[in-house]
Amino acid sequence: MIWQNYIKGFESYLKLEKSLSVNSIEAYLHDILKFVQYCEVFQIELVPEKVTLKHLNEFIYWINSFGISATSQARIISGIKAFFKYLVLEDVIKSSPAELMESPKIGRKLPDTLSTVEINTLISAIDLSNSNGHRNKAILETLYGCGLRVTELITLKISNLFFQDGFIKITGKGNKERLVPIGNTAIKSINIYLENVRNQLTIEKNSSDTLFINNRGSHLTRVMIFMIIKDLVKKIGLKKTISPHTFRHSFATHLIEGGADLRAVQEMLGHESITTTEIYTHLDREYLRNSILQFHPRSELHLRKN
Repeated sequence: MIWQNYIKGFESYLKLEKSLSVNSIEAYLHDILKFVQYCEVFQIELVPEKVTLKHLNEFIYWINSFGISATSQARIISGIKAFFKYLVLEDVIKSSPAELMESPKIGRKLPDTLSTVEINTLISAIDLSNSNGHRNKAILETLYGCGLRVTELITLKISNLFFQDGFIKITGKGNKERLVPIGNTAIKSINIYLENVRNQLTIEKNSSDTLFINNRGSHLTRVMIFMIIKDLVKKIGLKKTISPHTFRHSFATHLIEGGADLRAVQEMLGHESITTTEIYTHLDREYLRNSILQFHPRSELHLRKN
């Protein structure tokens, strides 16, 4: 019972003080409940005040035995650290036993990207004679043109379109709002959809301000966006695993390749940390590396050429 009380307090802390999204809060709580479950399985009678680093490391060793990936382990450790940090803030404990927990080393996977040619080919493959064609084109132009997360796309409001100023207002993770520039191509596609498709539909009351809706006048789901893209990938025979997030990756990569400031890209993507944005510099760095190998007078390639 005492664990439940602390977990409930932790949930309120994450919601009210940290302003995390529902999904993030659920993930944190799920991580703590895993540790509680571990204690129950091994009949370890522990209150939060008595937990030691040894207990926590043994728990991580236990979940590792199930073959849980390093990424998932790192997330669980992050959740545990946040929970015990909360207990310190509440003066339940003097210091966190999780402070010295070590996260497994994770190789940072570079995100897949599409070339501008591939993006143009995908969008050109949309059948505009189909009733949903103009909507789907507007969706892809907005995903790529603004670098949105799929949840940000399906919750985008008409009242948050400021086309005269060249911006849209996005509600991102943790309900944090940001202004994102939008280009003329995306604006044109959205306007065609609004004027020729959306205004022909009977729209449900709770979706009246939602930009992208289905044929029944209700908001789109994440799965529907995945399916739209999957069908187009199959149609053009593209041999890549593509998701809505691929357009976000491509947006960021193409901006940085073109010389955009990293801080500006960070703001547009809604990243809290510049470190997250830096992953998109991989192509730029590869270009620099190749330039050095080709042109630097001390490089082996340059010496062989001369």
